[in-house]
Amino acid sequence: MFENELEEIEFLRKELTEHNYNYYVLSNPTISDYEFDVKLRRLKDLEDAHPETFDVTSPTQRVGSDIGNYFETMDHERPMLSLGNTYSKEEITDFVCRVQKDLGEEVELVCELKFDGTSISLIYDNGVLVRALTRGDGVRGDDVTTNVRTIRSVPLKLQPGDYPSHFEVRGEVILPWKEFDRLNREREEQEEPLFANPRNAASGTLKLMDSREVARRRLDAYLYFVLGDEVKAKTHYELLGKAHEWGFKTSSHVTLARSVDEVMTFINYWDEKRHDLPYATDGIVLKVNDLKQQEMLGLTAKSPRWAIAYKFPAERACTLLREIKYQVGRTGIVTPVAVMEPVRLAGTTVQRATLVNEDFMRSFDLHEGDSVYIEKGGEIIPKIVGVDVSRRQENAKRIEFIDVCPVCGTPLKRYEGEAAHYCPNETGCPPQIKGRIEHFIGRKAMNIESLGPETVDVFYQQGLLKDAADLYKLKVEHINGNGNKEKSARRIISSIEKSKQVPFEKVVFALGIHFVGETGAKLLVKRFKNIDALMNAKEEELLSIPGVGEVMAHSVREFFNDARCRNFVKRLREAGVKMSVEEKTEADVPQKLAGKQVVISGVFEQHSREEYKEMIETYGGKNVSSISKNTSFVLAGENMGPSKREKASQLGVPLMSETEFLDMLKEL
Repeated sequence: MFENELEEIEFLRKELTEHNYNYYVLSNPTISDYEFDVKLRRLKDLEDAHPETFDVTSPTQRVGSDIGNYFETMDHERPMLSLGNTYSKEEITDFVCRVQKDLGEEVELVCELKFDGTSISLIYDNGVLVRALTRGDGVRGDDVTTNVRTIRSVPLKLQPGDYPSHFEVRGEVILPWKEFDRLNREREEQEEPLFANPRNAASGTLKLMDSREVARRRLDAYLYFVLGDEVKAKTHYELLGKAHEWGFKTSSHVTLARSVDEVMTFINYWDEKRHDLPYATDGIVLKVNDLKQQEMLGLTAKSPRWAIAYKFPAERACTLLREIKYQVGRTGIVTPVAVMEPVRLAGTTVQRATLVNEDFMRSFDLHEGDSVYIEKGGEIIPKIVGVDVSRRQENAKRIEFIDVCPVCGTPLKRYEGEAAHYCPNETGCPPQIKGRIEHFIGRKAMNIESLGPETVDVFYQQGLLKDAADLYKLKVEHINGNGNKEKSARRIISSIEKSKQVPFEKVVFALGIHFVGETGAKLLVKRFKNIDALMNAKEEELLSIPGVGEVMAHSVREFFNDARCRNFVKRLREAGVKMSVEEKTEADVPQKLAGKQVVISGVFEQHSREEYKEMIETYGGKNVSSISKNTSFVLAGENMGPSKREKASQLGVPLMSETEFLDMLKEL
C-alpha cells in the first residue's frame, strides 16, 4: 500500500489526527478504541525507527514524556482579564439595562455555560499550536505547552479553513466528572488527599512536571474566545462557529438572547440541568454579541464592560445525622465519617460526609440525632457546614471522639502538633496491614499489576499475606484455587517477579514510612544510595537534606529503629528487591564539566531533561534554573523559551544544541 515507511508515517499521522477530531471534538468516533491504539502503536514504532521525522504535531506526542517540565513565565499578547461576577439575578438585569443605556440601542447577548476549570490561552501560527499559557496574573502566565499537547481535544494542527496566520484562542481546561471520580478513587486507595473539586484537579494537573501523568489524567478543553488582528467576523457567535469549523471543541449549549426574560430562561434551565452534564459548571456567562458594540463598551482595569458571569449559589440541604463511623487507614489515621439520612443534593444522593478529625468534628458541637446542613457547591466532596440547633432534642447526648481503635480496640494516640488520631497497633490492626500491602503494590510504588484491594483482602483472610514481604513467597499453586484460576495466578506471580526491578527510590516509597511520599523518597535516595546507608543514617544527617524536616526525619529514624521493620526490609532484600541505586563513581567519569553552571531549556529528542541533568552532574557540572553572567552555557532544545534566548544573547551566554552537547561528552 505504501512505497516506503516515510509515506506510511505521513498517512497515519493524518488519519489519526482526523480520528482524534471525530472523537474528541465531534463526539462521533468512526473506529474503535482498540483499532485506534493499534494504529497509534504502529506510528510510534515507525517514528522510533525514523527519528529524523520528528514532528511536534504528531498524534504520538499526545502521550507525554518523562521530560521534567520547567514552566517559564511569559507575557500574554493581550491581557487576560477576569469577568465581573454576581450571584444576583437583579444585577444581571442591571447589567443588561446598563449596556443598552451606554450603547443607546438594543443588544443581542450570547449566553454560555461557565466551565469550572482553569483558563488557558493558545497561540496558533499557520494553523499549528505554538504556545499555551495559563492565565497567571492576567499579564503574564506560565508556559504549559508541553502539558497542553497531551489534551486530545486541543488541536495540534487545525482543520483546513480560513483561520488567520496568527491568532489566539482562549478557553477552559477541565477534568470531566468520570475522570475526576477515577482519580479520587485511586488517591483514596493510596491514602492521598482527595481533590476537592474538578477545578482544583485540572489546575494542579496542568502544572505537573511529568507530562506523562498529565496525559494519564485525561484533561479536556472547551474554547470560547478568539482574538487576533486578522480575525474577520462581526459577532462573537460567528467566531464560535468558525472556531468549531477550524477544529476547536466548543460548547453546544450556547444561545442568543434579546431580552432579560430570555436570559433568565437560560439561567433557570441550566441551574437545574447542569447536574446532567459530564463536566462541572458553576454559572453562566453573558457577552454582548456584536464585536463593534464590545469595542464601544470597552474595558475597565480588571474586566470587560461587555460581559458578566452569573454564578449559581452553592446548594445546601438539611438532613438527619444517624451516626458517626470511624475508618482506619494504612498509616493508622482514624477518620470520623458522618452517616446521614440520604438527601438529594446537586444532582446526587448524599448520605456520607467526612468530618476530617476530632477538632473539625468538635467545631460543630455535634449531638446525637442532630439536623445538619450539607453543602457541595464548588467543593464537590460533600461536607457538613452547620447544625440546626433549633431542631436538637432536649436530652440529646453530645458526640465524643472515640479513644480506642474501632477495629482492634487499641488505645489511640495523638502526637504533639498533629490533628489526627492514630492507632499504634501497626502489626495487629487489619486495615493497617492490608492498607500497607495495597500501598506497596500501588502504581507509584512497586507497580504490581493484577492485584487490587479485593484480592489483597482475600489473600489476607486466607493467611497467605501477613505483610508485603509475603508477596514474594507466593506461588501459583497457592492462589490457583481449584485449578480454575491458573491464568490469573500466573499473571500475578509474573507481576510480583517483575517488581524486583523497580528502582530503589520507588522501593523506599513502597516501604510505607510515615510522612515519606514520592518526593521524600527521592530526596532520601539521592543522599543515601543504598538501604544500609539509609537504615543507619542519624537524625541530624537526615535533617541536613534540603526538603527533609523534623517530622520526616524522626519518622524515618523511628521506622528503622523498629526491629520488625528492619526484618521486613531484610526479607525484601532476600527476595531480590532492589536495595541500592546503580551509579558510576567520579573515578569512572572524567570531571570535564567541573565548575561549569548549565541551564537546560526546551524539548529534547534523544534524552529526557532529567537524564541530561544527571549527565551534567555526573561529569562534574552544576544545574542552575536561571541564566546569569555566571552561566557557562545553555543546553538548548526545541521550543526554547524566547525570554531565556534573549537573556542569553544579552549576557553573551553561548547556546549548545543537544547534538553538540552529546558530541562534547563523547570527546571527554
